[in-house]
Amino acid sequence: MNRSDGVVARIGVLLLVLVALSGAPAHAGSWVHGTYVNAWGSRGFQLWVPTGYQPGQALPLVVALHGCLQNPDQFAGLSRLNQKADAEKFLVLYPNQATITNGTQCWNFMIATNQERGLGEPSIIVGMVGWVKSHYAVDTHRVYVGGVSAGAVMTSILLACYSDVFAAGMVGAGAMYKAATTASGSVYAMVFGSIYHPDDRGRDAWECSGRPRWQVPVLVLHGTEDTVVNPINGEQVVRQFLQTNDYGDDGANNDSVPYAPTRVWYGSVPGGRGYTVKDYEYAGRLLVQKYELQGMDHAWPGGDPSYLFSDPSGPDATSIMWDFLKQHSR
Repeated sequence: MNRSDGVVARIGVLLLVLVALSGAPAHAGSWVHGTYVNAWGSRGFQLWVPTGYQPGQALPLVVALHGCLQNPDQFAGLSRLNQKADAEKFLVLYPNQATITNGTQCWNFMIATNQERGLGEPSIIVGMVGWVKSHYAVDTHRVYVGGVSAGAVMTSILLACYSDVFAAGMVGAGAMYKAATTASGSVYAMVFGSIYHPDDRGRDAWECSGRPRWQVPVLVLHGTEDTVVNPINGEQVVRQFLQTNDYGDDGANNDSVPYAPTRVWYGSVPGGRGYTVKDYEYAGRLLVQKYELQGMDHAWPGGDPSYLFSDPSGPDATSIMWDFLKQHSR
């Protein structure tokens, strides 16, 4: 346990409060609404319990982080993630950013206290994961996180600082860990890419989880014409997590994890977008994967067109995400 973990643990003895708005576990195929509170604030959440859920049968858990100008209902509708959860049998936790904390409901990824283990918004989200584990049958080796836009940047933080909690993650139209440390820096990073080198942030990410000896599998999706988050950010995410995994392999910066893709392939949606996929394999498994969606702006590919930020001409990001995540366990 590092120093910040210990501080929060002591504060938590006095201040940690958990309020569940549902007094009993939900029936399968329905929502649970709740609020989680700790020393760093409170946030609401929604949990989707899939059709066919049986108490005692441990299921994977996916934490789904919405982007700006979204809430859990909108992200669930856009991504159709609940339908995938029903079909594949996993739980989905949707943390909700409070408008009182950010008027546009963006996760505050650029604030220093939200970029460390045991502090800020990441600690609240991980606390929600703990609540789900205590109320539902969760396969603790198969807890995942994925997000879009600001939610994707928060995903990078969670994968960096809580790699012992999350077995893998997906960063959609987001940025690397500590791409920015100020509000003005976040604007710059969105427009031009981060001023920080991904290799430096790769080490920072490894250290945030306590210098572990394991890998952090990551899927990255980014449109080549993203006008909100410059596509260079997607490349920086890949490089940062490759560097993190290089340290996680043997504790040394020695390029033991390859920085060149082991495979590059191409695909297309009939009548829709083409895409390039770069696979980075290590020790016989797919460790990092990047989808470059040709001509796509800031969007969730294959999403429900009745919601904002959908690009129905792209491949199904939800299926791509789940196909990647389910390959990995902690």
